[in-house]
Amino acid sequence: MSTAANSTSSPAKKTARTRPPRLPAAVRADLDAAIDAVGTGSRTWSHLTLDQRARLFERIRAAVVACAEEWALTAARSKGMDETHPLLGEEWLSGPYAVLAAVDGYLRSLRALAKGASPLEGLRMDAAPGGRLRAHVFPAAAMDRLLLSGYTGEVWFAPGTTAPQARADAGLGQRHPADEAAAGLVLGAGNVTSIPVLDVFYELLAHNRVSVLKVNPTQDPLIPVLERALAPLVEPGFLRIVRGAGDVGAYLAAHPAITHVHITGSVTTFDAIVWGTGAEAARRRAAGDPKLTVPITAELGGVSPIIVVPGVWTRADLRYHAAHISTMRLNNSGHNCIAGQVVILSRDWPQRDAFLRALRAAYAAAPQRPVWYPHSDSRLAAAAQAHPGATWSAGGTRALVETAPGGDAAALEQTEYFAPVLGVVELGGTGQEFLDAAVAHANDRLAGTLGANVLIDPDTERALGDGVERAIADLRYGGIAVNAWTGVVFATPILTWGAYPGGTLADASSGIGVVHNTLLLDHVERSVMRGPFRPFPRSLGARNRFSVLPKPPWFVDARTGTAVAEGLTRWHMHHRVAALAATLATAMRA
Repeated sequence: MSTAANSTSSPAKKTARTRPPRLPAAVRADLDAAIDAVGTGSRTWSHLTLDQRARLFERIRAAVVACAEEWALTAARSKGMDETHPLLGEEWLSGPYAVLAAVDGYLRSLRALAKGASPLEGLRMDAAPGGRLRAHVFPAAAMDRLLLSGYTGEVWFAPGTTAPQARADAGLGQRHPADEAAAGLVLGAGNVTSIPVLDVFYELLAHNRVSVLKVNPTQDPLIPVLERALAPLVEPGFLRIVRGAGDVGAYLAAHPAITHVHITGSVTTFDAIVWGTGAEAARRRAAGDPKLTVPITAELGGVSPIIVVPGVWTRADLRYHAAHISTMRLNNSGHNCIAGQVVILSRDWPQRDAFLRALRAAYAAAPQRPVWYPHSDSRLAAAAQAHPGATWSAGGTRALVETAPGGDAAALEQTEYFAPVLGVVELGGTGQEFLDAAVAHANDRLAGTLGANVLIDPDTERALGDGVERAIADLRYGGIAVNAWTGVVFATPILTWGAYPGGTLADASSGIGVVHNTLLLDHVERSVMRGPFRPFPRSLGARNRFSVLPKPPWFVDARTGTAVAEGLTRWHMHHRVAALAATLATAMRA
């Protein structure tokens, strides 16, 4: 989505600001002081050169490195896991790993821009279906080919964007660093610890906006770590971190010094910010009179499909992708906006029954962990009521819903459970007929446009040829993963992250605008990640996409996942070759 599109997400007309909620005087004073501090910081930011901004991000990098271990362990404890839990590695990858990857990416872009070059300089671009241009942006460095072996990433631009235009406009706010900066509000997500940090970075570099970050109460234990990790931003007033519930967020959003709001959260919270609640919201919607009087961008989640294209799979393929799908749903105990929720399967696939047996086994056998996010109990209870035939496992904390052909899947397809609920929906057909039907079903029946996953074996992909690319182009999702999980798109911040363009104040769907995007690209439509269908050593052979990974460390059943996740993060921290070699040796035992 272009910068212009982001900037027009404000109401069409300005109205008097809504009276902010009443808060204790001491709380108001602290919040006003935070806003005053970033107001001063906004003026300082406009005087920093690109070289100075790069040096600032080098200081941030050092601060994150110093806090990384405490960051991962604090996050794990806040979610009910101790240092021995087999899924602790998730907190390394979704916390400091993702943040360091973003810092390094932004540093490359700032240094390129400081030299007068485009961040896209030297990257291959070619045509994508539908009159689109795409940039092949990942792997971004030689080591990426090893650390994420077999994975490639593309950014697709909106139809009509030309290569010269994409190169010229790359850099967004950093193309004009002396422009006046402004102060914005970031309402941080409560589920993944890197999200608020990455949102703050993007506000600063894409839009020259300093931020007041209100941390979700679920992440309060991490605030001391974040204050140290982000001290280089806090000290000059480019950031203030505050805590509090919804009333604090409402006060900040209504403050006259705040010029923009960004939220990662639910569409319910988004609507409450924009329109209010209850009778007030109904009245405002009818009048076209939003409560919020400044622009807002958002990432709001949705119901993500997992399209399983029928082919000839080995028993090892069935087991591997059963674990893959289980990971898509169970990572972070299902508390992910990008968790896979609906498997779209062909009822005419000869291996349908074998696949479902493998999926049931993998889903039930995955390591248990707390279902920790607030209100998860009520979400699971709602799933039990809506799907009385569901199969429950892990002590009744995860559900597998297999919808009978012709059955009513509306609750499964329209409710983002944000908890361990995985569904299966069956369609007819095979080959291109099935793939096209599955794409249409995902577009038309599932809530949201954030991310979609497609699993397809190499022989079937080769047989369908251009039909696969055409299907990817037809998917109306902001992130697409082919033989990968869109969670990897999130954790690879050179790619863009956000809903498919088209969200509005009246119907936000999965949000408005993008984040991450370390190349600072404009005119973006989506990002596509492609991975290996088979892991090592089954990735050997001319017909496969080669990978040296026997099992990615983010798989919930990876035996060495925590050690490898920590080791990969430490490589980003220190770049010690001997330690990386030990990590890769551990990865081979996954």
